[in-house]
Amino acid sequence: MSLQTKTVKPPKAEKHPKVLRIHNDERTDDYYWLNERDNESVLDYLRSENAYTKAMLSHTEDFQKALFEEMKGRIKEDDSTVPYKLNGYWYITRYEKGRDYPVYVRKKGTLEAPEELLFDCNDMAEGHSYFNLGSIAISPDNTLAAFSTDVVSRRQYTIQIKNLMTGEILPDKIINTTGSATWANDNATLFYAMKDPVTLRSEKICKHNLGTDNKDDDIVYLESDATFHTFVYKSKSRKYIIIGSSSTMSTEYRILNADTPKEPFTVFQEREKDLEYSIAHYNDVFYVISNADGAQNFKLSKTPENKTHKKYWTDVIPHRRSVLLEDIEIFRDYLVVNERENGLNRLRIMSWSGLEDYYLYFESETYNIFIGNNPDFESDVLRYGYNSLTTPSSVIDYSFSTKTKEVKKEQEVLGGTFDKNNYVSERLWATARDGVKVPISVVYRKDTPLDGSSPLLQYAYGSYGSTTDPSFSSIRLTLLDRGFIFAIAHIRGGEYLGRHWYEDGKLLKKLNTFTDFIDCSKFLIEQKYSSEKHLYAYGGSAGGLLMGAVVNMSPELYHGILAAVPFVDVVTTMLDDTIPLTTGEYDEWGNPNNETYYRYMKSYSPYDNVKPQIYPNMLITTGLHDSQVQYWEPAKWVAKLRDLKTDDNILLLHTDMESGHGGASGRFESLKEVAMEYAFLLDLEGISC
Repeated sequence: MSLQTKTVKPPKAEKHPKVLRIHNDERTDDYYWLNERDNESVLDYLRSENAYTKAMLSHTEDFQKALFEEMKGRIKEDDSTVPYKLNGYWYITRYEKGRDYPVYVRKKGTLEAPEELLFDCNDMAEGHSYFNLGSIAISPDNTLAAFSTDVVSRRQYTIQIKNLMTGEILPDKIINTTGSATWANDNATLFYAMKDPVTLRSEKICKHNLGTDNKDDDIVYLESDATFHTFVYKSKSRKYIIIGSSSTMSTEYRILNADTPKEPFTVFQEREKDLEYSIAHYNDVFYVISNADGAQNFKLSKTPENKTHKKYWTDVIPHRRSVLLEDIEIFRDYLVVNERENGLNRLRIMSWSGLEDYYLYFESETYNIFIGNNPDFESDVLRYGYNSLTTPSSVIDYSFSTKTKEVKKEQEVLGGTFDKNNYVSERLWATARDGVKVPISVVYRKDTPLDGSSPLLQYAYGSYGSTTDPSFSSIRLTLLDRGFIFAIAHIRGGEYLGRHWYEDGKLLKKLNTFTDFIDCSKFLIEQKYSSEKHLYAYGGSAGGLLMGAVVNMSPELYHGILAAVPFVDVVTTMLDDTIPLTTGEYDEWGNPNNETYYRYMKSYSPYDNVKPQIYPNMLITTGLHDSQVQYWEPAKWVAKLRDLKTDDNILLLHTDMESGHGGASGRFESLKEVAMEYAFLLDLEGISC
């Protein structure tokens, strides 16, 4: 840190104590007032924090620019996706050099056909500081496109309709939606999900008739349970419109023949507590992935399309204690199953004839495989993606009939210096304090010393059963090539080792998530991958909660922390059901209106547990318009940390005043924030080039 920055004084937020009482317990929140988004004093405070961050990092500005250009330089600017075929057209998304946003085009019949422009997001983004094209839904007759846009970054999308024959944007305009739209087979009826304007919960499914005022749209389904959100889509077979309702631990579906949009929907299987299921249609049968009958890792069943209650479900793939069934993809002649065992994904190929049943296997223990875009029900080809910590991404087509693989595209890493043979990846197993083995995926350059002197960035998420698979990142090379080790801790709260791995890291077992991360850090230090002077931690959103918890519990382990859009004011947020996501999160964190959950939640909530102690160097980022984690959570956290911490270590808050949870829009704009974060870490290591 340069000498001049030592004289810069950090902002000090005013204290306006607010007493919060529940369950005969009293909390005093000095910074509650920071939730007043339109209060000019709040905005001034955020701007002052931004100015302080800029001043403290001013000596790294040239370095940040160099890092940005370096990361951008590895990415192919004039790039395009592998074409996919749907209903007689080939669809392609491409990027053009010097432009930030994608261009969507299609070709009729063959790839040699003339190109038809669907949407040029560069033109659509003009005049907006933020822009996102949410989704595109093509009508069955290929003449219309329902599309959605967000220009604020609150994930409140406006749906419009474009005539693809004339290029005209029709007058139909529907605001405050989730962004997705589904056509009935009549090419004139559109189903979509509306959001509550305050909580942003998707609460109702509406039906829009082309050319009518959306104020007259019918509400075909209203989700009255505030812990559920609702959505709508069409089956891959194109026969059914499907409405889904989902909470953390329960789901329910309704179905309607897409040929008869005026008819009412019928319930597939009524919701039950702790019953989760999803459905896919094939011929006259629905296939159901569910946890029915105690199938913790899920099983696959089938049922006639006219008898959908669970009493008619018959097993196709029974439950297996060691194998997590994650997803399926249905084709005319084959069923593809994506499953996970001991943390590793694999693809199972099963013919409907019953004559074939085999796996596609992959070497290494640090790879990521996923089923790609396969919208064509008639296809004889499975498209999937593959990458690893050391291998760039590939899009691969696998032929069911010839059993051959064709690599359709390999990610190009520009710059001329990348060679995957220069890097090593491995999977380690740390022992948690309760004796459970926790896997860690690690990658580093072969010439990186493993004697405790190397800097290491440890990442994790650890919530909602979301699995962070070990995957390639050209951006990460900026750290690896400067001697950093990168580690992903597959802690409880995710589903890396199966459904039980998730259930052992939620609700009244949430502390396992935090202690797993800490125990992985201790293991990496013990094994000489790094040391307390060179160990850094990073997490975002619920992973930011993780960061807040571990720095309260074991701050001495880390030299620095990156916390992006962190969920840190857990108790207050979960007690406020007007905040987006709150009611739908009760099955994840617990409902603090129940005293048991309140006490447990309060025991780890980062904001409530800040105390006078030494904290590591910290850079915290957020977005003013964040709809997932409100900006005031990290703002309050930083204010309280500044007041109580007993060290002179760096504490920075950067608020993007234009964006939300996903950060800046534009292909390369987000790299500027990454460059700032990397410059922060590298500067702490004394690395300036």
